[in-house]
Amino acid sequence: MVPGNVVLLKKREIFRQCFDNFDNDKVANYDETDVERILNTDGMIRSPRKVQAVINNARCWQKVREEHGSFCDYIWSFSNGKTILYQGHDTGAVPVSNGLSDRISKDLKKRGFKYVGAITIYSHLQACGIINDHDKDCPCGQKINETYPTVRKRRDHEVK
Repeated sequence: MVPGNVVLLKKREIFRQCFDNFDNDKVANYDETDVERILNTDGMIRSPRKVQAVINNARCWQKVREEHGSFCDYIWSFSNGKTILYQGHDTGAVPVSNGLSDRISKDLKKRGFKYVGAITIYSHLQACGIINDHDKDCPCGQKINETYPTVRKRRDHEVK
């Protein structure tokens, strides 16, 4: 079985086309006609609940942007604007989620977001650079550490 995130990555271009190049302001204005259009697109997911969740999340995203200035400011506020380097992650001991991703997931769900579990959020934190789980010899990880403010944390101090 292929994990959900891998399936989504393989379908990224279809998603990009269906959801107006990921323009949240456009997606937030979608209606049932758009849901039907998306569901009838070849290669697209067939779950009305998931498509509706994308639209819902775009609307929730707008509210976060209004409150915090940007979604970026909101998400980085959880790390005080610093990239987190967890002990042991640079040697391969990387979890699929942690206390930070769990806290953010819960906060997003309180704000009305759907399908934003701790594992999905952990992947997002890695992708946007809040958590640097690169191997210690990886040039990308080294560049991040040299270029941006970082904070080192012990893994066992992240409470779920």
